[in-house]
Amino acid sequence: MTTLTAALPKSRPLGDFLRDWRRRRRMSQLDLALEADISQRHLSFIESGRSAPSRDMLLHLAERLGVPLRERNPMLIAAGFAPVFTERKLDDPALAPARRAIDMVLKGHEPFPALAIDRHWTVVAMNAALPPLLTGVEDKSLLEGPVNALRLSLHPQGLAPDIANLREWRDHLLERLHQQIAATGDPVLRRLLDELAAYPVPENAQKPSRDFAGIAVPMELRTERGLLSFISTTTVFGTPVDVTLSELAVESFFPANDETARLLREMAEAGPSKISE
Repeated sequence: MTTLTAALPKSRPLGDFLRDWRRRRRMSQLDLALEADISQRHLSFIESGRSAPSRDMLLHLAERLGVPLRERNPMLIAAGFAPVFTERKLDDPALAPARRAIDMVLKGHEPFPALAIDRHWTVVAMNAALPPLLTGVEDKSLLEGPVNALRLSLHPQGLAPDIANLREWRDHLLERLHQQIAATGDPVLRRLLDELAAYPVPENAQKPSRDFAGIAVPMELRTERGLLSFISTTTVFGTPVDVTLSELAVESFFPANDETARLLREMAEAGPSKISE
């Protein structure tokens, strides 16, 4: 089913939207005017309501401000225009090409783990290399849908006890979440951050001496087969015009050393493992 961003918030003055996003981006009126190639006077008139922007101008300003697609529809409504960005479910036939692309990326990354997440870090897909790494999760409810990747990673009955560099990995994830909140202003992510920050961290959780030459923050996971060390990348769609698609990301984990690559290949050759085992 295709919808135009469900549950749109009650409309408020367009100027409020523009000022809020401009301040969130730490831009003055002059900064934004220069970015948008318009006069500061014109922008001031738009923010004060003395001038009504065209739809193209409003979308241009939203683009220069980096406003997420989800938040652009309320801006359009505030200016008297119809919303234009659809929000489809991932199983919508219209998103079939994107879903195939995600599945290809996940499958092609094996025998190394990868997963696809939405804007709230809910897991929407994973490849066959990931479940064998989750068998040590004590609280199996963390593996019941919808699974939140951050909660699963940092919960004291999730993966946290098996993460050798928990303090470092936790700091990295919380900083990423801080940045995401700053970019989107999403209240759900704010609540998630509060929850994750309240999780206890063992006193003996030390940062490792290795830093991979300062190029990346690793995730080091203890398993029955040995210590696995990963560095990760995030892949997003380059030119989405659908809200759902714009918020999807693929997190891919690469072996940080030859030993991890060898162990993961052995685990893949050993056969599939069920999460519930």
